[in-house]
Amino acid sequence: MRKAEELGPPALVQSKPSSPIIVKIIQPQPKSDLEGLSDVLLGSLGLTGLITVAALLLGAALACVMFWVRSRAN
Repeated sequence: MRKAEELGPPALVQSKPSSPIIVKIIQPQPKSDLEGLSDVLLGSLGLTGLITVAALLLGAALACVMFWVRSRAN
């Protein structure tokens, strides 16, 4: 058995824990294929809806600006 000085600096030498560490891993409930598919579809519809609403608002704002510019031109 080697001395602690031969193994390296004291910071790198670890002592044995006083009691064992026990980790309990709990498996999550498996999702069905339909649940996973519905999550994907709802997520994509949400993103598509957000992009559609943004495009409609931008179009309405641009139409208002164009109407205002034309009314000022005469």
